[in-house]
Amino acid sequence: MASHSFSPYVSFPGNAAEAFTFYHEVFGGSLDLQKYGDTDTTGFPFTPPPDAVAHAQLSGGLITLAGGDGFGDDQHLTSDVYSFLIGLESVAEAESLIAVLTGRGSEIAMPFALAPWGDHYGQVRDPFGVLWALVVSTEE
Repeated sequence: MASHSFSPYVSFPGNAAEAFTFYHEVFGGSLDLQKYGDTDTTGFPFTPPPDAVAHAQLSGGLITLAGGDGFGDDQHLTSDVYSFLIGLESVAEAESLIAVLTGRGSEIAMPFALAPWGDHYGQVRDPFGVLWALVVSTEE
């Protein structure tokens, strides 16, 4: 049987190295970060800056996330049309993660509280514009 996986991929506007370092410090796991200057770009349809991130993969902690530096004029991440949802085991664990995120420059977008559907839920926007939703299920 084939193995499947899912990972969001984010194209950052030139600050992928900074963002992935931040996520590695906050969410843990293993970070693999490759810059264009460390790869063979022969045959590429463009000439990427050598310090730009060609590919980054964060896995093994609270999240799995892939990405790199994007190129073009429309490179902004701040939006309310998407968020990355992290399911946590306890309210205390969620509150601790929120404290770490806000202590590092993130802002509360929606206070973490008991939601109408019965779970605890809240949102935090990180310094890179990504919206993180945190949920703790009350189901046992």
